[in-house]
Amino acid sequence: MSAARTSERAIERVHDALTLEIVDGVAVVTFDLSDSPVNVLGAPAARAFGALLDRLETDTAIRAAVLLSGKPDSWIAGADIEQFLTVRDAADAEALSRQGQAMVDRIERARVPVVAAVHGAALGGGLEVALACAWRVATEHAKTTFALPEVQLGLIPGMGGTQRLPRRVGLQLALDMILTGRSVRARKALAIGLVDDLVHLSILREVALRRARELADGTRKASEKPRRQGAGGALRGIVLEDNPLGRTVVFSKARESVMQKTRGQFPAPLAALDVVHEGFARGMEAGLKEEARRFGELAVGDVSRELVYLFFATTALKKDTGAGDGATARPVRALAVVGAGFMGAGIAAIAARHGTPVRLKDADDARVAKGLDTVRGILGEALQKKRVTRLELAQQQGLVTATAGESGFRHADLVVEAVFEDLAVKRRVLNAAERLAPGAVLATNTSTIPIGRLADGLEDPTQLVGMHFFSPVQKMPLLEVVAGTRSAPEAVATAVAYGKRLGKTVIVVGDGPGFYVNRILAPYLNEAGWLLEEGVAIDAIDQALVRWGFPVGPFQLMDEVGLDVAAKAGAVVGEAFGARMAPAPALRRVLESGRAGRKGKQGFYAYDADGKRRGVDASVYGVAGVPATRAPATRAPAPRGPDGQPTGPSDADIVERTVYPMLDEAVRCLEDGVLRAPRDGDVGAVFGIGYPPFRGGPFRTIDAIGADTIVRTLETLAARTGMGRFVPSERLRAMARASGDAARFHPRDGRPGE
Repeated sequence: MSAARTSERAIERVHDALTLEIVDGVAVVTFDLSDSPVNVLGAPAARAFGALLDRLETDTAIRAAVLLSGKPDSWIAGADIEQFLTVRDAADAEALSRQGQAMVDRIERARVPVVAAVHGAALGGGLEVALACAWRVATEHAKTTFALPEVQLGLIPGMGGTQRLPRRVGLQLALDMILTGRSVRARKALAIGLVDDLVHLSILREVALRRARELADGTRKASEKPRRQGAGGALRGIVLEDNPLGRTVVFSKARESVMQKTRGQFPAPLAALDVVHEGFARGMEAGLKEEARRFGELAVGDVSRELVYLFFATTALKKDTGAGDGATARPVRALAVVGAGFMGAGIAAIAARHGTPVRLKDADDARVAKGLDTVRGILGEALQKKRVTRLELAQQQGLVTATAGESGFRHADLVVEAVFEDLAVKRRVLNAAERLAPGAVLATNTSTIPIGRLADGLEDPTQLVGMHFFSPVQKMPLLEVVAGTRSAPEAVATAVAYGKRLGKTVIVVGDGPGFYVNRILAPYLNEAGWLLEEGVAIDAIDQALVRWGFPVGPFQLMDEVGLDVAAKAGAVVGEAFGARMAPAPALRRVLESGRAGRKGKQGFYAYDADGKRRGVDASVYGVAGVPATRAPATRAPAPRGPDGQPTGPSDADIVERTVYPMLDEAVRCLEDGVLRAPRDGDVGAVFGIGYPPFRGGPFRTIDAIGADTIVRTLETLAARTGMGRFVPSERLRAMARASGDAARFHPRDGRPGE
């Protein structure tokens, strides 16, 4: 049959998710899962690929196949996470993995060669499918990326990725991808041998067809060996990867790195290491068997359940307008930012990075020039990391113009105020912005001042919302959009939509001192101060909370954000909530001492000239009024004296004193209407203050520990200390008295995160 005749054959539907067209003996297969924005690998896809592979085995007119995606800018986005909701036990999850492995194995062993024609993201199971193909052609497009991100859900690749990726790109490169979930862009994928051809999107199908015909004719062999980059890569392969002793060194160093980064709190990377090692030690079949077994164990573990919950929670927030179904967001075609300090410059930079023209303003030319330098520096980081070209960087930098005057605001659709935390100054700025940008939505970046107080004096207070970015803006993923009592739904929806456009995870919170994130942070930081007041060492407190899962402890956190910033935020919250939020005298003395934290190279910790932390500054105890001799170091169990009696609190004591009041404050925020739902509180804490993600968030932690246990502990602390700050909220007490789902913020069963 001629090429002309076969190319005229109609496109067949092999299954709801797959269509097939035979062109000169090559089956051009398009994967396009109905009712889904991306292709995912679940039960429907498994049935579709089963039918396709049956066809490839039996139809002798087919000599090769090409696998394309029908989705724009996405190839295959990985496994369907929804299927994990029906998993009852480890055996169920292991069976899912074995089924996925069997499907991928059929692709690899198919009678005819299969060419992956990749445009867009090939993630998780998508990359595992590509690895099983005889050849991989990818587009050079920025949207084309490759990753095995399963560790971010507390899992490991479950469809053969732990075995095929090291054999494709080499052990060290594969471990970097598997243990971190890090993505690889198309050009690097070509350089490391993950893909075999890189082409323009316009010729993807043509080149994939040509490669399929060459493989079928035998004029081209399927790629097998990992590609070593240069002489150094070849030497690394010989010395470290191609012999058992060298691999032992690689695995040992990788394990050391994982423990340093995760402190053993995330089991998935360690499990992945074991599984990859099993494959090298005992062969691929043994590796696949161990992959499925460990996948099953992890899928029903507490860490994975919490990380999967956060996945669903953040996915649900992406669809949330934040202002109800009737509110319509206005398009933001131009942005104005008032305040060119580090925060304002950061906002301007990420806006430009996402294609928005920005007008940046400050009080004088010197501040404007410094702000522009900061913008250029932030944008330039992407060039250093090879994420943009010089032309793209120049285009982004060109989107930001600046002034010390009042020009250039008329066309702004959104104005963000980002000056320092002073009520009078912010009011003046917002009043001027309302005059200079008529009809624009006004947003304040205040971290503590209630929106209602800032709205007083505006001609149209309905257009004011809060957009509380976290510092540094270019790195922190959370945005709190604050809906004041007078904020129009359309203004809120505009802020939410634009925040998402900037790549932020957005939660909408109600008005009030500290809003949500800073409000729950206050009792946590204050209680650390009370422990210091009692003579507990700064590093003992910090280390206990790091061991519990926070990235840094409370004192290091205050140093990082700036003691001046912490003092101002604490003062606003303390004024609003009185004795319950009053800082300990020791903490107040340090915050008022003039120390600035890391930026001033002196805080609770000492820093060298480059700003590197060198340990607790011993002189800070004198500033706090606490003798250093009263500050013993502690470990997980309570330290004990010669008589065997505890001389200081244990890790558990420190956690109960600091974290439990934070949990109760989150409940109060829900009680007061600052939070719309527990989901928002969980996401806000994880992405805003680094609350341990493997614990799911404050409300998930309450469910795990039990409201009754937390109430009992807080009441015991209140009775022992005589301090009202430990008295639990009425909502938490009511839950402690309840049973079943009434005693929980999240139901035991059902789809999480809604």
